[in-house]
Amino acid sequence: MHLKKLSILNFKNYPEAGLALSPRVNCFTGNNGEGKTNILDAIHYLSFCKSFFNPIDSQNIMHEEPFFLIQGLYELNDAEEEIYCGQKRNQKKQFKRNKKEYQRLADHIGLFPLVMISPADSELITEGSESRRKFMDSVIAQFDRDYLEHLITYNKILSHRNAVLKQFGDSGKFDRDSLEIWDEQLIAYAEKVFAKRREFINSFIPIFQRYYELISGGKEKVSLLYNSHLNENPFAETLEKALNRDRAMEYTTVGIHKDDLEFTINGYPLKKYASQGQQKSFLIALKLAQFDFIKNIRKITPILLLDDIYDKLDDLRVKQLMELVSSDNFGQLFITDTHPARLAELFSATNADFKNFMISNNMVKEAETVGN
Repeated sequence: MHLKKLSILNFKNYPEAGLALSPRVNCFTGNNGEGKTNILDAIHYLSFCKSFFNPIDSQNIMHEEPFFLIQGLYELNDAEEEIYCGQKRNQKKQFKRNKKEYQRLADHIGLFPLVMISPADSELITEGSESRRKFMDSVIAQFDRDYLEHLITYNKILSHRNAVLKQFGDSGKFDRDSLEIWDEQLIAYAEKVFAKRREFINSFIPIFQRYYELISGGKEKVSLLYNSHLNENPFAETLEKALNRDRAMEYTTVGIHKDDLEFTINGYPLKKYASQGQQKSFLIALKLAQFDFIKNIRKITPILLLDDIYDKLDDLRVKQLMELVSSDNFGQLFITDTHPARLAELFSATNADFKNFMISNNMVKEAETVGN
């Protein structure tokens, strides 16, 4: 699978751009602030129906314009697939596959698998548990449609249960029967989501550790710990024990919506004991393991987006990373950098087919060679 053509209109800083792409390596070079990352974000839209950076679609429309459009032409299983994303101000987003509009965006997720590596990934370390749950969900949802359905249903039930708890607090009256209706459903879907997350993490850890060793040279030992209220006791029992606290707080305090991933290096918390370079290597290994995991299950090679890989990585680790992603194991690659000559040097030894696009003044132009 690869993206053959990309067209954007009024997307972020670009009034218009149309690109014919290489099936292997596509480099986007230009000064900081020119919008290199926005090209990658447009490609992310085509796979996930949303921005990697900004969940509010209308804020991705170019200033003063009434809409944005993103179109991609893919080659998948020897056939062409056209994907269209359009957003008008104050209107519902349109998303189409081969000119047929989706009724539910969830039906599109996973059809064109993609992994993005970005400096924004640091949020996985620095932010709260929600970002790490989203990481797990984004991987599993690309190969397991039932999982996404179960997660969506769980969150809907959770909202209903929280509304009932809030109503109890407002009225001062407690009705156990009305709560149990939601409890039974919450338990059923929580157990399904938990089982899939646990199965995923157990399979994912050795792949992740292998990639970290390849990037770092095996200098440190890293791991992931899946923390969940469902790890030790049946969820029904945990939910019952939390009832008084739930009533006092007026929302559900336990469940898979509180799950977390603990990152460790040499047995210690990554956030406290790892250098910036080690943290960056950890995050890249996570994403490359995500790539590998999806590829092996879906039997489709995902698109890989690499944004500003020199951020907090030394030259040796960048070289090791480029050797990895230039191998036959990887498919189409999109990469950004401020130095075209640096990319030319990296890829000249790989003999991979590549194109370079120069970005300046809100315009994208293909260069004859990466070095130019």
